[in-house]
Amino acid sequence: MEGLAYMKQTFSKTYQGLRVLVTGHTGFKGSWLSLWLSELGAEVYGYALEAPTTPSLFEDAKIQSALKGHEIGDVRDQEHVLAYMMQVQPHVVFHLAAQPLVRLSYREPVETYATNVMGTVHVLDAVRQVSSVRVCQVVTSDKCYENAEWEYAYRENDAMGGYDPYSNSKGCSELVVSSYQQSFFHPDRFSEHGVSLSSVRAGNVIGGGDWAEDRIIPDSIRALMRYEPIEIRNPDAIRPWQHVLEPLSGYLWLAAMQYREPARYATAWNFGPGYAGNISVLSIVKQVIQCWGSGTYLCEQKQHQCVHEAKFLKLDIAKAMGALNWQPVNTVQETIAMTVAWYVEQAKGDVCLHDWTKKQIQYYMMHARQKHVLWAKS
Repeated sequence: MEGLAYMKQTFSKTYQGLRVLVTGHTGFKGSWLSLWLSELGAEVYGYALEAPTTPSLFEDAKIQSALKGHEIGDVRDQEHVLAYMMQVQPHVVFHLAAQPLVRLSYREPVETYATNVMGTVHVLDAVRQVSSVRVCQVVTSDKCYENAEWEYAYRENDAMGGYDPYSNSKGCSELVVSSYQQSFFHPDRFSEHGVSLSSVRAGNVIGGGDWAEDRIIPDSIRALMRYEPIEIRNPDAIRPWQHVLEPLSGYLWLAAMQYREPARYATAWNFGPGYAGNISVLSIVKQVIQCWGSGTYLCEQKQHQCVHEAKFLKLDIAKAMGALNWQPVNTVQETIAMTVAWYVEQAKGDVCLHDWTKKQIQYYMMHARQKHVLWAKS
């Protein structure tokens, strides 16, 4: 079984015909998720601000053409969030809308907290009032943990925290999810409220179409395109690198399992790479240059321009691997190669990025099937 017919068999055929609402669908991860859901046969509706970057994956890959509905709105607008969810009557909600940048959070802390914390409150309160919703998944970040920068990887029951406003706002979002689950969506009372609520935390996500500021892959690609050295702020920082499709496969599989066994899977989950994916920023840059075919880098940390950023962070994915039978598909080398290949095609200027992005999804799914990953079985 090949192509689209095979794709619709994955994730236990859960998404065929489901109405799915994705907040933050114009962003990097939201665009990939929306397109993938459409390929799985879902009716996809999006709620978000205008595409946050120029260039934009949402616009360049024509993600809107894959959607059933596209609403421009702000998760800080409680009435608008509720009105659109009432209109859509979704079965599944993926909440990705956020201010996602650490360094921007130092410049705009109030907006960061308003979006990441109160935006989550508004979405969850809308879910509470819309009877069609059966599954809700809140996407936060690996940075939600109180980071002591120790050697061991963080587990789902470790303390929430965060030094900078972005990281702290994600920890706060997790506390909001916990409160709403205990108060309104308790798994033991599913028969009363009918909603399976989870939160998901992913590592440093990379992939084609990310053009955000102050992220190492977009910064590297922009420098390579200008034939300039790649400037590296924190070359020794260790991060759990993964292709964007890796955590998205986890989100999709978790939501499918929540749909089938809502009380059992309504909890928090980490999705990250295997141990070998935890490598330094400098190692990532060297591999990007190798895949691009040329380029140089410059390690230059200007202390007066720097803000605090964690040096060491890993995620423990044992829970997802054991309880969900989920596992990463790519090696870190495959992740870098796949990411750079997307930008190489984009740079040509004559490639249909909608088709190329779908082709990468199809490739990843076939790769998962070859590795006998559970969600990819037909």
